[in-house]
Amino acid sequence: MANAVRWGILGTGKIARAFASALKDVPDAVLAAVASRSLDKAQAFAQEFGGSAAAHGSYQELLDAAGIDLVYVATPHPQHADNALMALRAGKGVLVEKPFTMNLREAEQVVTLARSRRLFLMEAMWTRYLPAFDEVRRIIASGEIGTVRQVVADFGITPNAGPEHRLYNPELGGGALLDLGIYPLSIATALLGPVAEIKAQAALGETGVDVQTGFTLRHEGGGLSVCSCSFQARTPCELTVSGSRGHVRMNTMFHRATSVTVSLADGGTRTVDTPYLGNGYVHEVIEAQRCFNAGLLESPGMKLEETLALMGVMDEIRRQVGLAYESDRRSLRPAHAA
Repeated sequence: MANAVRWGILGTGKIARAFASALKDVPDAVLAAVASRSLDKAQAFAQEFGGSAAAHGSYQELLDAAGIDLVYVATPHPQHADNALMALRAGKGVLVEKPFTMNLREAEQVVTLARSRRLFLMEAMWTRYLPAFDEVRRIIASGEIGTVRQVVADFGITPNAGPEHRLYNPELGGGALLDLGIYPLSIATALLGPVAEIKAQAALGETGVDVQTGFTLRHEGGGLSVCSCSFQARTPCELTVSGSRGHVRMNTMFHRATSVTVSLADGGTRTVDTPYLGNGYVHEVIEAQRCFNAGLLESPGMKLEETLALMGVMDEIRRQVGLAYESDRRSLRPAHAA
Protein backbone atom coordinates (compact mmCIF):
# COMPACT_ATOMS: atom_id res chain seq x y z
CA MET A 1 0.00 0.00 0.00
CA ALA A 2 1.78 3.07 -1.31
CA ASN A 3 -0.13 5.52 0.90
CA ALA A 4 -0.29 3.32 3.98
CA VAL A 5 0.10 4.97 7.37
CA ARG A 6 2.45 2.97 9.58
CA TRP A 7 1.44 2.86 13.23
CA GLY A 8 3.45 2.14 16.34
CA ILE A 9 1.62 1.30 19.58
CA LEU A 10 3.06 1.97 23.04
CA GLY A 11 1.47 -0.48 25.46
CA THR A 12 -0.16 -3.87 25.12
CA GLY A 13 -3.23 -3.63 27.37
CA LYS A 14 -6.95 -3.82 26.61
CA ILE A 15 -7.20 -0.43 24.90
CA ALA A 16 -4.10 -1.18 22.79
CA ARG A 17 -5.69 -4.43 21.59
CA ALA A 18 -8.93 -2.62 20.72
CA PHE A 19 -6.95 -0.08 18.71
CA ALA A 20 -4.93 -2.75 16.92
CA SER A 21 -8.17 -4.51 16.01
CA ALA A 22 -9.47 -1.27 14.54
CA LEU A 23 -6.35 -0.89 12.39
CA LYS A 24 -7.29 -4.14 10.66
CA ASP A 25 -10.52 -2.52 9.48
CA VAL A 26 -8.85 0.54 7.96
CA PRO A 27 -7.53 -0.39 4.49
CA ASP A 28 -4.57 2.02 4.48
CA ALA A 29 -3.51 1.46 8.11
CA VAL A 30 -0.61 -0.80 9.05
CA LEU A 31 0.46 -1.96 12.50
CA ALA A 32 4.20 -1.58 12.01
CA ALA A 33 5.48 -1.92 15.58
CA VAL A 34 4.45 -2.44 19.17
CA ALA A 35 6.40 -1.77 22.35
CA SER A 36 6.10 -2.95 25.92
CA ARG A 37 8.40 -2.90 28.92
CA SER A 38 8.34 -6.68 28.47
CA LEU A 39 9.64 -7.96 25.14
CA ASP A 40 7.66 -11.16 25.61
CA LYS A 41 4.41 -9.17 25.87
CA ALA A 42 5.29 -7.14 22.80
CA GLN A 43 6.07 -10.28 20.81
CA ALA A 44 2.82 -11.95 21.92
CA PHE A 45 0.87 -8.81 20.94
CA ALA A 46 2.51 -8.67 17.51
CA GLN A 47 1.73 -12.33 16.95
CA GLU A 48 -1.89 -11.85 18.01
CA PHE A 49 -2.35 -9.17 15.37
CA GLY A 50 -0.78 -10.85 12.39
CA GLY A 51 2.86 -11.27 13.31
CA SER A 52 4.22 -8.69 10.85
CA ALA A 53 4.71 -5.89 13.38
CA ALA A 54 8.13 -5.37 14.94
CA ALA A 55 8.17 -6.06 18.68
CA HIS A 56 10.23 -3.88 21.01
CA GLY A 57 11.10 -4.36 24.65
CA SER A 58 11.23 -0.62 25.37
CA TYR A 59 9.22 2.39 24.27
CA GLN A 60 12.32 4.34 23.25
CA GLU A 61 13.44 1.49 21.00
CA LEU A 62 10.21 1.74 19.02
CA LEU A 63 10.40 5.52 18.86
CA ASP A 64 13.96 5.39 17.55
CA ALA A 65 13.00 2.93 14.80
CA ALA A 66 12.52 4.04 11.20
CA GLY A 67 9.30 3.41 9.30
CA ILE A 68 6.81 4.70 11.89
CA ASP A 69 4.46 7.53 10.89
CA LEU A 70 2.11 7.80 13.87
CA VAL A 71 2.39 6.56 17.45
CA TYR A 72 -0.62 5.62 19.57
CA VAL A 73 0.01 6.06 23.30
CA ALA A 74 -1.94 3.36 25.11
CA THR A 75 -0.01 3.20 28.36
CA PRO A 76 -1.51 3.85 31.84
CA HIS A 77 -2.78 7.40 32.39
CA PRO A 78 0.19 8.72 34.40
CA GLN A 79 2.59 7.72 31.60
CA HIS A 80 0.74 9.53 28.81
CA ALA A 81 2.61 12.82 29.10
CA ASP A 82 6.09 11.31 29.33
CA ASN A 83 5.40 8.88 26.50
CA ALA A 84 3.89 11.55 24.25
CA LEU A 85 6.89 13.81 24.86
CA MET A 86 9.23 10.93 24.03
CA ALA A 87 7.41 10.28 20.76
CA LEU A 88 7.41 13.95 19.78
CA ARG A 89 11.12 14.28 20.54
CA ALA A 90 11.63 11.32 18.21
CA GLY A 91 9.84 13.22 15.45
CA LYS A 92 6.67 11.11 15.41
CA GLY A 93 3.07 12.24 15.10
CA VAL A 94 1.10 11.19 18.18
CA LEU A 95 -2.41 10.02 19.07
CA VAL A 96 -2.80 9.98 22.87
CA GLU A 97 -5.47 7.87 24.55
CA LYS A 98 -7.80 9.71 26.91
CA PRO A 99 -7.39 11.18 29.39
CA PHE A 100 -4.80 13.09 27.36
CA THR A 101 -2.65 13.61 30.46
CA MET A 102 -3.18 13.66 34.21
CA ASN A 103 -3.52 17.45 34.45
CA LEU A 104 -3.40 20.69 32.51
CA ARG A 105 0.26 21.38 33.29
CA GLU A 106 1.31 18.12 31.64
CA ALA A 107 -1.02 18.71 28.69
CA GLU A 108 0.44 22.17 28.08
CA GLN A 109 3.96 20.74 27.91
CA VAL A 110 2.92 18.09 25.37
CA VAL A 111 1.03 20.57 23.20
CA THR A 112 3.85 23.12 23.37
CA LEU A 113 6.40 20.58 22.14
CA ALA A 114 4.15 19.35 19.31
CA ARG A 115 3.58 22.90 18.12
CA SER A 116 7.25 23.83 18.33
CA ARG A 117 8.23 20.74 16.33
CA ARG A 118 5.23 21.14 13.98
CA LEU A 119 4.16 17.54 14.56
CA PHE A 120 0.65 16.07 14.47
CA LEU A 121 -0.95 15.59 17.88
CA MET A 122 -4.49 14.46 18.77
CA GLU A 123 -6.45 13.22 21.77
CA ALA A 124 -8.02 9.83 21.11
CA MET A 125 -11.56 10.78 22.12
CA TRP A 126 -13.04 8.20 19.76
CA THR A 127 -16.68 9.08 20.46
CA ARG A 128 -16.15 12.47 18.76
CA TYR A 129 -15.85 10.68 15.42
CA LEU A 130 -18.74 8.23 15.62
CA PRO A 131 -21.69 8.59 13.20
CA ALA A 132 -24.10 9.06 16.14
CA PHE A 133 -22.28 12.18 17.27
CA ASP A 134 -22.17 13.53 13.73
CA GLU A 135 -25.93 12.97 13.44
CA VAL A 136 -26.65 14.78 16.72
CA ARG A 137 -24.65 17.78 15.54
CA ARG A 138 -26.52 17.74 12.23
CA ILE A 139 -29.90 17.66 14.00
CA ILE A 140 -28.88 20.57 16.25
CA ALA A 141 -27.63 22.59 13.29
CA SER A 142 -30.90 21.98 11.41
CA GLY A 143 -32.89 23.70 14.16
CA GLU A 144 -35.22 20.73 14.54
CA ILE A 145 -35.03 20.73 18.35
CA GLY A 146 -34.85 24.50 18.59
CA THR A 147 -32.26 26.46 20.57
CA VAL A 148 -30.16 23.98 22.56
CA ARG A 149 -29.87 24.78 26.26
CA GLN A 150 -29.14 21.56 28.13
CA VAL A 151 -27.14 18.35 28.00
CA VAL A 152 -27.62 15.52 30.51
CA ALA A 153 -25.22 12.58 30.40
CA ASP A 154 -24.23 9.71 32.65
CA PHE A 155 -21.62 6.96 32.51
CA GLY A 156 -21.72 4.39 35.27
CA ILE A 157 -20.41 0.84 35.48
CA THR A 158 -19.86 -1.62 38.32
CA PRO A 159 -16.46 -3.21 37.67
CA ASN A 160 -15.70 -6.60 39.13
CA ALA A 161 -12.25 -5.53 40.29
CA GLY A 162 -10.32 -5.22 43.53
CA PRO A 163 -8.60 -2.13 44.95
CA GLU A 164 -5.34 -3.07 43.23
CA HIS A 165 -6.94 -2.81 39.77
CA ARG A 166 -5.96 0.21 37.66
CA LEU A 167 -9.49 1.62 37.97
CA TYR A 168 -8.96 2.11 41.71
CA ASN A 169 -5.18 2.44 41.88
CA PRO A 170 -4.08 6.08 42.32
CA GLU A 171 -0.58 5.23 41.06
CA LEU A 172 -2.17 4.20 37.73
CA GLY A 173 -4.46 7.21 37.53
CA GLY A 174 -7.52 5.39 38.80
CA GLY A 175 -10.87 7.01 39.46
CA ALA A 176 -14.24 7.40 37.76
CA LEU A 177 -13.64 10.95 36.53
CA LEU A 178 -10.51 10.26 34.48
CA ASP A 179 -11.75 6.91 33.20
CA LEU A 180 -15.45 7.61 32.59
CA GLY A 181 -16.32 11.23 33.36
CA ILE A 182 -14.15 12.48 30.52
CA TYR A 183 -16.69 11.07 28.04
CA PRO A 184 -19.80 13.07 29.03
CA LEU A 185 -17.61 16.10 29.73
CA SER A 186 -16.06 16.01 26.27
CA ILE A 187 -19.38 15.59 24.46
CA ALA A 188 -21.12 18.24 26.57
CA THR A 189 -18.48 20.86 25.78
CA ALA A 190 -18.44 19.86 22.12
CA LEU A 191 -22.19 20.55 21.94
CA LEU A 192 -22.58 23.52 24.32
CA GLY A 193 -19.19 25.19 24.03
CA PRO A 194 -16.55 26.34 26.53
CA VAL A 195 -17.20 26.04 30.26
CA ALA A 196 -17.70 29.19 32.35
CA GLU A 197 -18.50 27.71 35.78
CA ILE A 198 -18.12 24.31 37.47
CA LYS A 199 -19.83 22.75 40.49
CA ALA A 200 -18.74 19.23 41.48
CA GLN A 201 -19.23 16.62 44.18
CA ALA A 202 -17.72 13.17 44.59
CA ALA A 203 -17.48 10.09 46.76
CA LEU A 204 -13.91 8.96 47.34
CA GLY A 205 -13.20 5.26 47.83
CA GLU A 206 -10.85 3.39 50.14
CA THR A 207 -7.87 3.90 47.81
CA GLY A 208 -8.41 7.66 47.71
CA VAL A 209 -9.72 7.99 44.14
CA ASP A 210 -13.26 8.98 43.20
CA VAL A 211 -15.72 6.13 42.83
CA GLN A 212 -18.60 8.43 41.95
CA THR A 213 -18.58 12.02 40.72
CA GLY A 214 -21.25 14.45 39.56
CA PHE A 215 -20.68 17.88 38.05
CA THR A 216 -22.81 20.66 36.68
CA LEU A 217 -21.34 23.00 34.09
CA ARG A 218 -22.52 26.43 32.99
CA HIS A 219 -21.31 27.05 29.48
CA GLU A 220 -20.30 30.40 28.04
CA GLY A 221 -23.19 30.33 25.58
CA GLY A 222 -25.71 30.08 28.43
CA GLY A 223 -26.40 26.34 28.31
CA LEU A 224 -26.14 23.94 31.26
CA SER A 225 -24.85 20.38 31.33
CA VAL A 226 -25.38 17.87 34.12
CA CYS A 227 -22.92 14.96 34.03
CA SER A 228 -22.12 12.01 36.26
CA CYS A 229 -19.81 9.02 36.36
CA SER A 230 -19.70 6.07 38.71
CA PHE A 231 -18.03 2.80 39.60
CA GLN A 232 -20.86 2.10 42.06
CA ALA A 233 -23.95 2.34 39.86
CA ARG A 234 -24.70 0.77 36.50
CA THR A 235 -26.40 3.69 34.80
CA PRO A 236 -28.19 3.89 31.42
CA CYS A 237 -25.16 5.66 29.90
CA GLU A 238 -27.35 7.87 27.77
CA LEU A 239 -26.83 11.43 26.62
CA THR A 240 -29.73 13.77 25.92
CA VAL A 241 -29.49 17.17 24.27
CA SER A 242 -32.53 19.36 24.87
CA GLY A 243 -33.68 22.48 23.10
CA SER A 244 -36.71 24.76 22.99
CA ARG A 245 -38.66 22.45 20.64
CA GLY A 246 -37.61 18.98 21.82
CA HIS A 247 -34.64 16.74 22.44
CA VAL A 248 -32.35 14.21 20.81
CA ARG A 249 -31.02 11.21 22.71
CA MET A 250 -27.89 9.21 21.95
CA ASN A 251 -29.24 5.79 22.84
CA THR A 252 -27.56 3.32 25.18
CA MET A 253 -24.67 3.46 25.44
CA PHE A 254 -23.98 6.98 24.17
CA HIS A 255 -20.24 6.40 23.76
CA ARG A 256 -21.04 3.62 21.29
CA ALA A 257 -24.55 4.59 20.21
CA THR A 258 -25.91 2.92 17.09
CA SER A 259 -28.99 5.12 16.92
CA VAL A 260 -30.31 8.50 18.03
CA THR A 261 -33.92 9.38 18.79
CA VAL A 262 -35.54 12.77 18.27
CA SER A 263 -38.62 13.67 20.34
CA LEU A 264 -40.45 16.93 19.69
CA ALA A 265 -42.90 18.98 21.74
CA ASP A 266 -45.67 18.27 19.23
CA GLY A 267 -45.41 14.55 19.98
CA GLY A 268 -43.42 13.62 16.92
CA THR A 269 -40.71 11.00 17.39
CA ARG A 270 -38.23 9.45 15.02
CA THR A 271 -35.14 7.27 15.35
CA VAL A 272 -32.12 7.42 13.07
CA ASP A 273 -29.83 4.41 12.79
CA THR A 274 -26.17 5.38 13.15
CA PRO A 275 -24.09 2.18 12.83
CA TYR A 276 -20.33 2.52 13.21
CA LEU A 277 -17.49 0.64 11.54
CA GLY A 278 -15.72 -2.21 13.28
CA ASN A 279 -15.36 -1.72 17.03
CA GLY A 280 -15.87 2.05 16.78
CA TYR A 281 -12.21 3.02 17.07
CA VAL A 282 -12.00 2.78 13.28
CA HIS A 283 -13.41 6.30 12.93
CA GLU A 284 -10.70 7.98 15.03
CA VAL A 285 -8.04 6.06 13.08
CA ILE A 286 -9.53 7.32 9.82
CA GLU A 287 -9.56 10.89 11.15
CA ALA A 288 -5.99 10.76 12.47
CA GLN A 289 -4.76 9.41 9.15
CA ARG A 290 -6.78 11.96 7.18
CA CYS A 291 -5.18 14.78 9.17
CA PHE A 292 -1.70 13.28 8.94
CA ASN A 293 -1.91 12.76 5.18
CA ALA A 294 -3.26 16.29 4.71
CA GLY A 295 -0.36 17.75 6.65
CA LEU A 296 -2.60 19.01 9.47
CA LEU A 297 -1.09 19.39 12.94
CA GLU A 298 -4.36 18.73 14.78
CA SER A 299 -7.88 17.45 14.14
CA PRO A 300 -10.63 20.02 13.52
CA GLY A 301 -12.94 17.67 15.43
CA MET A 302 -10.80 17.67 18.59
CA LYS A 303 -8.63 20.76 18.57
CA LEU A 304 -5.72 20.98 20.97
CA GLU A 305 -7.12 24.12 22.59
CA GLU A 306 -10.22 22.13 23.46
CA THR A 307 -8.13 19.29 24.89
CA LEU A 308 -6.31 21.82 27.08
CA ALA A 309 -9.60 23.37 28.19
CA LEU A 310 -11.00 19.96 29.15
CA MET A 311 -7.91 19.17 31.22
CA GLY A 312 -8.41 22.49 33.01
CA VAL A 313 -12.02 21.61 33.77
CA MET A 314 -11.03 18.23 35.19
CA ASP A 315 -8.33 19.89 37.29
CA GLU A 316 -10.98 22.17 38.80
CA ILE A 317 -13.40 19.28 39.39
CA ARG A 318 -10.62 17.40 41.18
CA ARG A 319 -9.75 20.49 43.22
CA GLN A 320 -13.35 20.86 44.35
CA VAL A 321 -13.70 17.21 45.40
CA GLY A 322 -10.23 16.88 46.94
CA LEU A 323 -8.71 14.42 44.47
CA ALA A 324 -4.96 14.67 43.76
CA TYR A 325 -2.38 12.38 42.16
CA GLU A 326 1.37 12.09 42.30
CA SER A 327 1.42 13.58 38.79
CA ASP A 328 0.16 16.85 40.30
CA ARG A 329 3.25 17.07 42.46
CA ARG A 330 6.03 15.98 40.12
CA SER A 331 7.61 17.88 37.27
CA LEU A 332 8.21 16.67 33.74
CA ARG A 333 11.32 17.44 31.74
CA PRO A 334 10.96 20.79 29.96
CA ALA A 335 9.01 20.45 26.72
CA HIS A 336 11.91 21.91 24.72
CA ALA A 337 14.40 19.32 26.01
CA ALA A 338 16.22 17.36 23.35
